[in-house]
Amino acid sequence: MTIKAIAVLGLTLAFFISPVFVPFDGFNPTLYPIPQFTPPVLPAGYAFSLWGIIYLWLLMMAAVGLWRFREDPEWDATRPGFILSMIAGVPWLAVAEVSPVWATVMIYVMLVGALWALIRAPRRDAWMLAGPLGLYAGWLTAASSVALGLTGAGWGIGGFSDVVWGIIALCVALTIALIVLWKRPSLTYGAAVVWALVAIMVRNDFAGSVAMLAGVGVVIIAGATLLLRARRPALQSS
Repeated sequence: MTIKAIAVLGLTLAFFISPVFVPFDGFNPTLYPIPQFTPPVLPAGYAFSLWGIIYLWLLMMAAVGLWRFREDPEWDATRPGFILSMIAGVPWLAVAEVSPVWATVMIYVMLVGALWALIRAPRRDAWMLAGPLGLYAGWLTAASSVALGLTGAGWGIGGFSDVVWGIIALCVALTIALIVLWKRPSLTYGAAVVWALVAIMVRNDFAGSVAMLAGVGVVIIAGATLLLRARRPALQSS
C-alpha cells in the first residue's frame, strides 16, 4: 500500500509541475484538417482556471494519503485508478501540443482512471479524497467530451458540422455524468460539470443550439446532483 501511496504523490507532483514545462493554451486550431478557430463546444477561457484548484487539491490529497492513510485499505482502493489517470495525465500537455487525436485518446484514459478512483472512494474523509477526485473527474468528463467534439469536427467525421459535433459531445458528457452521479453522488463532480457547461454557454453568448443544450444540461446535472445526494446521504457530500 505504501508503494502505491508514494506513486500517487510522485505522479501528482509531476502532474502539478507539468504546466511549467509545457504551457498550454488549448489545442492549436490548425492541427486539424478542418481548422477549429471558433468551435461552439469549447468553454470560455475563464473556465480553465478551475485547474488551479484541481492541481492544489489533488496534491493535498496525495500528501495526506501518504502521511496519514498510506496503509488504509479504503484509500488504497482508489489508488490504481488514480495512478492510471496520472500515467496518462503527466505527459498529456506535451502530447496535446502536437496531436489532438492522441490527446483525445489519452484524456479518456485519464477520465476512466479518475472515475474508477471516485466510485471507489470511501464514505469518510470526503473532503480529503472524494472531494478532489470528484472535481478532477467532473472536469475531465467535460474536457474529454470537448476533445471528442473538436476531433470529430476537425476531421469532418460523418460529414457533421462543428455544431452537430458540439451537440454529440454534450450528449456524451451528460450521459457519462448522469451514470456517474447515479453510481456515486458527488457535489464536486456535479459542480465541475456544471461549471464547464455554463462556460460553454458564455462562450456562445447564450445563443445557438449548443448553448441551449448546455443550459438544459446545467439544470439536469445540478438537479441530479442535489436529488441523488439527498436520496443517498450515506454516500456523503463530496
